[in-house]
Amino acid sequence: MTAATTLERIGELGVVPVVTVHDVAHAAPVATALAAGGLPCAEVTLRTSAGLDAVASIATSHVDVLVGAGTVLSADQAEEAHAAGASFVVTPGYADDVVAWGADHDVLVLPGVMTPTEMMRAIAAGVTVAKLFPAQVAGGTALLDAVRSVFPSLRFVPTGGVAADNLADYLTRPNVLACGGSWMVDAADVAAGDVARIEQRARAAAEAVRSVRR
Repeated sequence: MTAATTLERIGELGVVPVVTVHDVAHAAPVATALAAGGLPCAEVTLRTSAGLDAVASIATSHVDVLVGAGTVLSADQAEEAHAAGASFVVTPGYADDVVAWGADHDVLVLPGVMTPTEMMRAIAAGVTVAKLFPAQVAGGTALLDAVRSVFPSLRFVPTGGVAADNLADYLTRPNVLACGGSWMVDAADVAAGDVARIEQRARAAAEAVRSVRR
């Protein structure tokens, strides 16, 4: 999958569920629940020792689920995640080496940005879509509105503080490609194996996207 086709798919979905697992056995059931709810996508964070194995588990067992790796901090981690099956990687902050690695390997990188300076660095590196993080702390939709005319070529995937109650507000912004968030995949639900709640929240998020963009 090329970077361009991955980006197109994320735009179509409108929401990227952020998934953190501590037990790789939970990865496939979570992916199944997300897909059943209409969001066949998972950004698996590398915050835990199970992260890479979870990426591999989803990639090998759910060919129709777009799986990526989040909390990627270096080009080496990006390489490992891609080898495990990640179609895209997401960084919490701007990382020149990860962005360059993505360009060299035609793998989508969504680098984290928060300030105009970081946005300028991203644009200079050829980035067209960046992760706005932490979105709510940075200024939320007010920040997106403020930078839209200054950086018309840059779109965002706001993450961090995005939830069910403000998702639609973010999605109405023309410079928002999609939103990321973990509210659909609550850690307690993952640990308890409550896939029904995960599916329910995914379905509600998918419906919110449709209601805004139809």
